[in-house]
Amino acid sequence: MRRLLLARHGQSLSNAVRRFQGHLDIPLSDLGRQQAHALGEALRRRPPAAIYTSPMSRARETATIAGAAVGVAATPVEDLRELSLGEWEGLTVDEVRALPGDPYTQWVRDPVVGLPPGGEPLAEVQRRVVAAIEGIGAAHPDTGDVLIVCHGGVISVYLAHWLGLPLSAIWRVTVSNCSLSEVAPPRVLRVNDVDHLDRVGLVTVPVRALSP
Repeated sequence: MRRLLLARHGQSLSNAVRRFQGHLDIPLSDLGRQQAHALGEALRRRPPAAIYTSPMSRARETATIAGAAVGVAATPVEDLRELSLGEWEGLTVDEVRALPGDPYTQWVRDPVVGLPPGGEPLAEVQRRVVAAIEGIGAAHPDTGDVLIVCHGGVISVYLAHWLGLPLSAIWRVTVSNCSLSEVAPPRVLRVNDVDHLDRVGLVTVPVRALSP
């Protein structure tokens, strides 16, 4: 059975300081590169037949490092890019918390209602992501596992599609840097597997999980 492996990129420089990035093209931190190497080692046990990646540098670098461990080059797909966070991009969590009404807490509780000003509506994100991943799956009907390296928001909306979760609840699904989730549509087989990171002390927590 063909399975889709969904990996979030390694820690970026913005992740490291709790700064919203969205469409900002932020590179990996040193820790993020270590996480990408650990992901590559995990893939050796079951090498993917193909690797696809978001075009954003934090995902492409993760895919390149991990792919080198199994000798597979990554193909960028534009619609795997992270969701836009509008006016919040470049701000830290604390800076958004300090805005009138603490919109950060509203966003964590319900990211549909609490969408950042100018942000990309989650329904639109989910439509493009599901279509992109369906296209990838259709290109590999019988060729083994496919690894998709992308972003926390992208993976969350895709998992919500198959888990039957409303988009307002997507932040209930934790997606850590360089974690692996696995889907054999329509079944979700695992979510946020970080065993390969935990063994070498490289687990990091999504920024929204650092606050109530």
